[in-house]
Formats: sequence, C-alpha cells, structure tokens
Amino acid sequence: MATDWLGSIVSINCGESLGVYQGRVSAVDQVSQTISLTRPFHNGVKCLVPEVTFRAGDITELKILEIPGPGDGRPSGDSQHADAAMPAVGCQVGPSQNGTGKGLKKPLSSSAPQNIPRRTEGKSQDIVISPQQQCSKSYMDRHMETLSQSKGFRRRHNSWSSSSRHPNQVTPKKSGLKNGQMKSKDDECFGDDIDEIPDTDFDFEGNLALFDKAAVFEEIETYERRSGTRSRGTPNEKPARYRHDENILESEPIVYRRIVVPQNPNKEFCTDSGLVVPSVSYELHKKLLAVAEKHGLTLERRLEMTGVCASQMALSLLGGPNRLNPKNVHQRPTVALLCGPHVKGAQGISCGRHLSNHDVHVILFLPNFVKMLESITNELNLFSKTQGQQVSSVKDLPDTPVDLVINCLDCHENAFLRDQPWYKAVVDWANQNRAPVLSIDPPISELELGIDAKWSLALGLPLPLGERAGRVYLCDIGIPQKVFQEVGINYHSPFGCKFVIPLHST
Repeated sequence: MATDWLGSIVSINCGESLGVYQGRVSAVDQVSQTISLTRPFHNGVKCLVPEVTFRAGDITELKILEIPGPGDGRPSGDSQHADAAMPAVGCQVGPSQNGTGKGLKKPLSSSAPQNIPRRTEGKSQDIVISPQQQCSKSYMDRHMETLSQSKGFRRRHNSWSSSSRHPNQVTPKKSGLKNGQMKSKDDECFGDDIDEIPDTDFDFEGNLALFDKAAVFEEIETYERRSGTRSRGTPNEKPARYRHDENILESEPIVYRRIVVPQNPNKEFCTDSGLVVPSVSYELHKKLLAVAEKHGLTLERRLEMTGVCASQMALSLLGGPNRLNPKNVHQRPTVALLCGPHVKGAQGISCGRHLSNHDVHVILFLPNFVKMLESITNELNLFSKTQGQQVSSVKDLPDTPVDLVINCLDCHENAFLRDQPWYKAVVDWANQNRAPVLSIDPPISELELGIDAKWSLALGLPLPLGERAGRVYLCDIGIPQKVFQEVGINYHSPFGCKFVIPLHST
C-alpha cells in the first residue's frame, strides 16, 4: 500500500530545530517507520547528499505537494524534473540571512474532511497528515489510503514512536526557523477552504418574516402575569421618563387654575408650566393697586419694583451675559426710552436708571412741561446722577437704529396726549427706527397704541391686551396674597422662582 506513494513530491516539516525538507519519495519502510527522499532540498537549498531518511518521531508535518497520476510512472532517478519542480511548489529558492528559508507556502485547512476528487494534472496539492494518537505499524498505509481520497485535510505527526534508525538515515542540520508556531496559528484562523463560502446572499427579510413578534410578546406577557414577575417591558408599555426638574415621588394632583377672579375674564393666559392666569379689567386692576397702596405698598415702592423687573427683561432682550460683559465694551447697547408726563412715564424713568447702572447707553425722551408729577421729578433727579442722556426734542434722538425702544408714552386715562405734536413726532420716529419695541403696562384699547410692540410687560395681573401688544410678559410687583383676597381674587403666585414670566394665549 505504501509503495503506491513512491514518486510523490512531499514537504516534511521537522520543527523549528531541523527545518523543512522537500523531495520525491523514494522509499517507505513500515517496519522501521521511516521515509526517504531523493534529491532533497533543505529550507529551499539543495542538499549535498543524494538522499535523506526521516524517522516518524522527527516529523511534525507532512505535505504531499504532487501526486503522480495513474499512468505517470516516473522513475525515482528523474532528478532533473524533481530538482526543477520542488523549489517552485514548496518554498522560495535561496537562503535568508540566517541560512533558513522563508515564505513557505501555507497549506489550506478545513474544519472537517472533504471528499475532493484527485487531480491528474501536475499542479501543487497541499495534503497534510497530522495524527493525534500513537501510530501502529500500519499507520502509514492507513493514512496513505486516506490521502488518496481527500485533499486539504491536515493532521500533525506528533506521536510517532520509534527508537530504531535507518542505516542510511542522515540527521538533518538544525536551522533557525522560528515561524512554525505562528504559521500554525494563522492556519487555524484563516485556513478554511474558500469553497465553503456560499455564493448566494443571506435573505434577511425572509428570515425576519419567520419571527412572529406579537406571539412572542404575548407569551412573555402571559408568563409574567401568571408568575407575578416582570422581566422586561412589553411593546405597549413605555418606561416613565422624568425631567431634571420633576419629582419622581407621587404628590398631590396639580391644580392648574389657582387664580380665580370675581368676574368672567375676557381673556386667559397660561404660563410655561401650564398654570392658567386670567386677565382682569382695568377697573379691578386699579382697585387692586389702590388697596395695596393703602396697606403700605406705596407708589415709590411700586415704581422701584416695576423698574427692576422691566430692566431685567430689557437686559435679557439685549443679549444678557453674552452681550453685557467686560470683554464686550465695544458693543455697548443703546436703548431709547420714550416716556410721557404720567405715572407710566415714571415707571420708564426708573427702568432707565437701572439700565444705565448696568452700563447700557440710555437716551431718555421726556417732553417739557411747566409742572411735573412729584413721582416723575423724583425719578428724574435719580436718573440725572447716572450716565444716561435726557432729551426733550425728537431731533435729539439718534438717526441710526438703536438696540431697543422702551415705550412708556401711552396712558390708560389721559387719551388727549395722542393729539399733541410731540407725541405724533415721537411715534413717527419709533416706527421709522426699525428697532424692537418693549411696552411697559400698555393700555387695553388698541386705538390708544400708537406704536406696535414686540413685547409687553404687565404688572401683577394682565389686562386683556390685543395682538398689537405683542408677546405678553407678567412681572411681580410685590402685592401680598391677602390684598388680592380683599378685592375678591383667589390668588396663588404663578411666578415660582422668577419675577418675570412669559404668558401664552389660550
């Protein structure tokens, strides 16, 4: 049986110490467990001896590179063909710097034996034998028969036991090949046969259609309901998510209508948190301020609170910390403050004083009157101590657009001011300046509004303002809760941690 493999070109790996030998099989001795190669090559270099004999214990790996055909009976002495063919199929011809050959051809590996027909043409074939148990005397014949029916099947010769040595056996010279272990690792990882790769693409949609999600989730839900456990959420149930400002502990239900007025409001607003803020009539608002003043909330205190809240809102509209900081002195904002000779104008003057204290360039317009209100006189006296500029003529207002216009011209009661020449001139200037307008405590009637506002600031409780008032904001002027109750208003503060809040129309 072993004589059938005579004439085959093989490659024998004897480990890192002895190196790799290639040659044509000239003899196989089953009794002494030896194999002989004629015209051998050691690590790609032709050996000086004509024949080399190996015993089974020295062989680590055996590759059959070429199997002779049925009618291809080459004599063992055909050295010319063997010498020319063996280096080409087994390894590179020429020694390396340390005398060992490099670039040995890696064998194909497979996870399981495959039955592949034997090729009759003279091409290189990588057939590897690597036993895992002790070989008997007929071990060579048994594996030679297996090799005749398979290709690409690797086994290692690690346990051939034999103490005898052939008389003509020559001990191979040690070499410095150290990549045998690395080559074996590469073979285990990348040595699968490429014939095993399927030609067709995987049908993802078809396999996904085989999965019945509804049935699986129904089974999970039934199991959890019976066992009383909950291992995962069902598709119809979403986990509760909370914002950073929400309390995860259960509390009393939220009442969104916490302000109730004695009469049906003409208009209602709501805050960002959903609280309903009803509007009040001008008569009820006037009564509320009168009761608050009787209890000690004087006009001077109210003017100061209004000025602080209005200036805070104006600073936010001007850019806040991005615009007002020491590194932005070249972008100092300019505000035009338009005030009339009434309490609303005094509120604007108070706002202008606070803006000027925050390094805002304020231009205050106030017409000349023979006699002014005491509140206006007091506020003007304080404003004159700031860096703000006061003008009484429209010609002194800037020709270029300003950053913000604060409108305090209109009044709830003195409608005759709208017929004054100075009023009409200031309204024309504001409409042509193209600057955004903030109105402080504007009147209810839209006919009394000469300037369209982008924002409006209401005091305490909002009035039923129209669309020309723009977006409505509400500021806290410090009216106590019992003052609201005294005028018939059930009041709970909607401000929270702020003094100025936006209102939205419902």
